[in-house]
Amino acid sequence: MDGEIQANNSNPKLVEPKVKTSAAVWLGVANASTGLLCAFAEGTALTYFYHNFLGLNERASGFVWILFGIWNAINDPIYGFLADRTKSKLGRRRPWIRYGAPLMAVLFAITWISFPAMKGNQWFLGFQMGISLFLYDIVYTAIASAIYVMPYEMAVTDKARSPIFVWNVIFSIVSFGAPMVLNGMLTTLIETHADIFPWAMAAAGLIAGALVFASTFFYKENGYHRDEPQPKFLEGLKQCVKNKSFLIFEVLSWTVIFAQNALMLGLTYYGGMWPDNNMIILYAALVVGAVGSFLFYIFMRNKLGNKVETLIMCGAFGAGCLLASFLGHIFWVLVLSFFLVGIGFSGGLYLVPLVNGDVIDKDEVDNGSRREGVYAGINSLITKPAAAIAQAIFPIFMGWAGFDPDLKTKDKNGNLVTDWIGQADSAKTGLFPSWFLVTAILLVLSFLAMWFFPLHGKAWEDTKKELAIEHQRKQEAYEQKILAEMQQAEASNQN
Repeated sequence: MDGEIQANNSNPKLVEPKVKTSAAVWLGVANASTGLLCAFAEGTALTYFYHNFLGLNERASGFVWILFGIWNAINDPIYGFLADRTKSKLGRRRPWIRYGAPLMAVLFAITWISFPAMKGNQWFLGFQMGISLFLYDIVYTAIASAIYVMPYEMAVTDKARSPIFVWNVIFSIVSFGAPMVLNGMLTTLIETHADIFPWAMAAAGLIAGALVFASTFFYKENGYHRDEPQPKFLEGLKQCVKNKSFLIFEVLSWTVIFAQNALMLGLTYYGGMWPDNNMIILYAALVVGAVGSFLFYIFMRNKLGNKVETLIMCGAFGAGCLLASFLGHIFWVLVLSFFLVGIGFSGGLYLVPLVNGDVIDKDEVDNGSRREGVYAGINSLITKPAAAIAQAIFPIFMGWAGFDPDLKTKDKNGNLVTDWIGQADSAKTGLFPSWFLVTAILLVLSFLAMWFFPLHGKAWEDTKKELAIEHQRKQEAYEQKILAEMQQAEASNQN
């Protein structure tokens, strides 16, 4: 075990566990790699590629995303149920990550295949987009869910988990930053480099898959979890629903996933419709807000706690989105909004996993076993539709605002591309409420929900310390059992 908890029956004492830096770093690499691929395969780039380049209309695209959201309602909880019951020498999580990584890379690569003869064919493109989403997500869900819950298997206290999430945030600069920058360049990348774009995406998929596979050799889980009894499927779902803290957390989790998808998608349209505004300034404001708040969250976590810091995050994030909704057409107001949005993005990456860890710990306190897989599955059941809904409604809102994707012009090379500048004024101003307003409303609801989050204060911290001591007792008993079995097998062989 990476950390040590010293305990005895008469006077148990907790020594804060330490997670090896190499384990935290490689878990961060795996998390960023899967996140990067998902940002493209289940996000803005895919929608833009099929909608604006291949010619899939917004109604067909929206229909595919809604069906995909329904599919996730079936897929994710089943995986979580199976993962919690996986019995392998590698553990409950690592087999899914190691053996799923190559398949994920291949499925990601073939998602971007273009058939020139089928451009504009709504039935074919809808089927191609749908089957690509469905097959890729089956494998992605197994891998990403296992990576997501791994920190909760490696440590219990926030102090021990914090370095893992710090490295996750650092590497997430790639998984969030790269798509955010590239979203503003999709017109050039896709419409003027159509022959290169699919190959570039395939290469990204293969590299990311290799990194995810390699990461599984650097971290491990507590062994005793494999022997713990697990409730039946429906009973496990009922226990999750009875966990009040989980229901509150899901309001926050749904909002964060929706926001990440909606805000990234809006960047693609903004970069085309407002080309005279300096995107570098917007990105700089976002980075300053994210880095400054990230350091604040780390250094003030012990004093304020996860709940209070999450309230701060929701408040700042919501204020930024409200400003942008109504005054985003004023560039310097949008710069301020991006600064506040940066505070929300870093909180979504760092604080939300810590709050989720509290929720899972509470379930173990109440029910006696670790069920990260089921919780990850149900969380995905709820949040994946959030991503799909964000992708589905944005083109519809932009259509209501007057945006015409069929309006074309020729670039300097004579290629026919989307005419962003020629769009109606209503589309240009309507971009901002389409981009930010729903997210702002959801953040207000998240703030109100987190106000009633019960896992906070000294009593909860004491409970978590007791849980960490119990984990060490179980791990020691498990290791003694394995040692006894090995000795017994050796004695049998000698006889």
